[in-house]
Amino acid sequence: MTVKLTGRKLIKFLVFAIFICLGQSSIAAIEPDYFSEQVNSGELPAIDDRLPEKPLVMDEALGNSTPGQYGGRMRMLMAKDKDIRRMVVFGYSRIVGYNQNLELIADIVESFENNENKEFIFHLRKGHRWSDGEPFTSEDFKFFWIDVANNKDLNPFGPPKSLLVDGISPEVEFPDEYTVIYRWHSPNPYFLAELAGPRPLFIYEPAHYLRKYHPSYTDPAKLEENARESGKRNWAGVFLKKARQYKLTNPKLPSLQPWINTTKPPAERYIFKRNPYFHRVDINGRQMPYIDEVIINIVSGSLIPAKAGSGETDLQGHYLRLDNYTFLKAGEENNNFNVRLWKTVNGAHKALYPNLNSNDPVWRELVRDARFRQALSLGVDRHEINQVVYFGLSNESNNTVLPESPFHTQDLQSRYAVYDPEEANRLLDEISLTERNSKGLRLRPDGKPLEIIIHTAGESTEETDILELIHDSWLKLGIKIYTKPSQREVFRERVFSGDAMMSIWSGIENGLPTADMSPHELAPTRQDQFQWPRWGQYYETKGEVGEQPDLEGAIELFELNNQWRLTASSSEREKIWKKMLDIYCEQVYTIGIINSVPQPVVINSNLVNVPERAIYAWLPTSYFGVYHPDIFWLEN
Repeated sequence: MTVKLTGRKLIKFLVFAIFICLGQSSIAAIEPDYFSEQVNSGELPAIDDRLPEKPLVMDEALGNSTPGQYGGRMRMLMAKDKDIRRMVVFGYSRIVGYNQNLELIADIVESFENNENKEFIFHLRKGHRWSDGEPFTSEDFKFFWIDVANNKDLNPFGPPKSLLVDGISPEVEFPDEYTVIYRWHSPNPYFLAELAGPRPLFIYEPAHYLRKYHPSYTDPAKLEENARESGKRNWAGVFLKKARQYKLTNPKLPSLQPWINTTKPPAERYIFKRNPYFHRVDINGRQMPYIDEVIINIVSGSLIPAKAGSGETDLQGHYLRLDNYTFLKAGEENNNFNVRLWKTVNGAHKALYPNLNSNDPVWRELVRDARFRQALSLGVDRHEINQVVYFGLSNESNNTVLPESPFHTQDLQSRYAVYDPEEANRLLDEISLTERNSKGLRLRPDGKPLEIIIHTAGESTEETDILELIHDSWLKLGIKIYTKPSQREVFRERVFSGDAMMSIWSGIENGLPTADMSPHELAPTRQDQFQWPRWGQYYETKGEVGEQPDLEGAIELFELNNQWRLTASSSEREKIWKKMLDIYCEQVYTIGIINSVPQPVVINSNLVNVPERAIYAWLPTSYFGVYHPDIFWLEN
């Protein structure tokens, strides 16, 4: 018998034939049972007509993992309605994304070209569709660029900052249905990383769905009526509410993620159903995700460790801490789960931030002396903190790259980070802090006792425990500290305004950088860098607000960060990274305490393909994201 293949089916056959020729065991696409009824009734096309002509084959992501079977529900716990946005973080469907080696690879797009970080050409997958079955083409990118990013009602300040270089927008072209080109006058090495991030830069919108909320395509009178009915001021308010690809508050919004939210907030239980048009398959032709539904139950954050320990979740990392580990381990056998300790990658799990932009002129002058910051760091007994708070499981270190980083050296980890009260006292004497009061406290140059108020966000007893131990060790130097907790927004405002002398927070987000990842965290580039908020604000606002850096080391870091942006050579970028790390370490702009604190992750014993060892972090892994939960599957 002769079978004649034409059109899309012929192309799909040839694609799978190529996979076989390359030594892979791909076969024809396999329909999930979950959609059988819809396919049989004609409500949904068969899988051959739902996949792109060239789906993404998850051979690299699966690696040594086990190709799975369809079916089942995966339960997760979250503390707030807004936490459902983490499904975009975990789902990790990106134009380009990181693999487990932290290399950028094509995902939603079939391929891309990077020409010296000035021109980026994206080639889309023919036949790729949104979750509602409508084609995903360059028209969706065009709609975003022309009708959203450059619409004054939706974006009064123009396109997102990450699309601007020196304040200038890119040239964007759409030469055909499956090609998109972004081109800048000067390098934009941040672009691909923004697309691959945990909260990705969305440079596409489902045009077919959102046009009915846009005045370029719909009668303005009707839009005004929609606004009144929705309680919004104008059409733009309605549009923005409908278009939240990250927040997931509109269940009707088409998506490219592996699971689609079907529940309108607020709710106590959210159901995410598999995307029938998702663009990934395994090497056997099964469409990702393996798991049919993800169920998210909203409970109090304080109850999540207890509920995880009683087996009420299948995959849980958020709201669990190391001090929950013993309790969680005790519940493993009876409740059919296991607890794994994954790595965290902040340069410091907790760090102290002396505010170089303080309003107190005496304190500001004192804290800008590197010897003072070095003395404070030498006066922290990190070993004691590690043993008492972290059971000896963390890494005593500066706020710097982790031991697994190619940039790591023992010197970067331990310079001024070894407990040495004798050297600390010598440095304090050297900068003329020799006078003391009757209580043994050193006196500031203005005669006041050297007392430091450390601000916290008041969200963690862990910080309180750390600061109590630091209180005791700094008292031996003649310095007394007080802790001042406040709500997070108040805490941030006090730091930004200069009212805070010092604060405690987590360290640099990405302790595992490569040469091609931005070193901006080491330079004054953001207001939320608590050691120099006004300098960061100056950079963010192009000098309109804030203060220009006036400290030699900070200025040098600022200039090196700009050099990195303009440098295309990875070897030259590596040199810049190393120099910046050295300056940051020597100047002790932040006082790192410990890093590599293990993160407990609770995993149902029947959940397959979850890594034994992994990194749990916002950057660069998007928590579970780079491990692709769409390849996780449930036995039995």
